[in-house]
Amino acid sequence: MKHHTVIDSPYGPLTLVADNGVLCGLYMTAQRHRPPEESFGAREDTLFDETEEQLEAYFAGELKEFTVELSLHGTPFQRSVWDQLRKIPYGETCSYGDLADALGNPSASRAVGLANGKNPIGIIVPCHRVVGANGSLTGYGGGLDRKRRLLDFERGTALFQR
Repeated sequence: MKHHTVIDSPYGPLTLVADNGVLCGLYMTAQRHRPPEESFGAREDTLFDETEEQLEAYFAGELKEFTVELSLHGTPFQRSVWDQLRKIPYGETCSYGDLADALGNPSASRAVGLANGKNPIGIIVPCHRVVGANGSLTGYGGGLDRKRRLLDFERGTALFQR
């Protein structure tokens, strides 16, 4: 059974979704590939205390790695990409090609990009840390401005203001 809540963040509202009590979605407003609201289940604010605490610590610059339990729903390939995303260290980036290499399939950078774009748990599964081969900012479901702000924040070149 799914439940959701909406919390404030430096990016505006974030919708957290849980399936049987385990986080399965974190969506920004106007996010590409955002499921319809009616698929999020009933509102339940108390179910997400741990996730909210970790996000608050992250935005305060006190948390570098999330430990909240996740339920990632996707194809086996998508889940393998999302697992690799979680291995990119805080404040660092890698390219789609780097991820494809890490998966043992160097020619799969386009497929990696598509899977990256379908990541259902933004920020916590850090798809914002993936850049083009030349270091350029490329697509981000939450928008390139948000991606730039997240990367700048993690690199210590910007602070979020509430």
